[in-house]
Amino acid sequence: MGFLDLEKNFAFYAAYHSNPINIAIHMIFVWPIFFTALLLFNFIPAPFDLPHIHFSLFQTDFFLIFNFGFLFTLIYVVFYLCFDYKAGSLAALLCLFCWVASSVLATLLGFQLAWKVVLVVQLISWTAQFIGHGLFEGRAPALLDNILQAFLMAPFFVLFEVTSLFCLW
Repeated sequence: MGFLDLEKNFAFYAAYHSNPINIAIHMIFVWPIFFTALLLFNFIPAPFDLPHIHFSLFQTDFFLIFNFGFLFTLIYVVFYLCFDYKAGSLAALLCLFCWVASSVLATLLGFQLAWKVVLVVQLISWTAQFIGHGLFEGRAPALLDNILQAFLMAPFFVLFEVTSLFCLW
């Protein structure tokens, strides 16, 4: 399968997501997995010293740090833009928004509370998706067959599913 072939990747994704309840579960829980991963990555120190972007919001100072959260986001952004310019642009913007929002939330929560939020959201989100696949789809999730495709493509295809509901393409 060509990794940047939209049609083949969507066929792979669709083969594992045909049940409407399972699709709805993924629409609800895939992006929180991405967001909370970014939230946790905000606490991993960057191995390099790049300038920070400083801004204030509601009289609170925030810094956007080019750290592992940014690198993780950048990988998704570049891949989505290469994958499909139109839908990829929307997905890339959503990824960048998640990076900024997770940076703000990391500042507000601090590590002591943030890791607990991440743990709860990740556990709920993954449990819901495995229930969706086991109970409603009746088959193992795609990540057991192609973990890279599942992690990298899931947010894109969930966004693709949501936008197709509203006929944005």
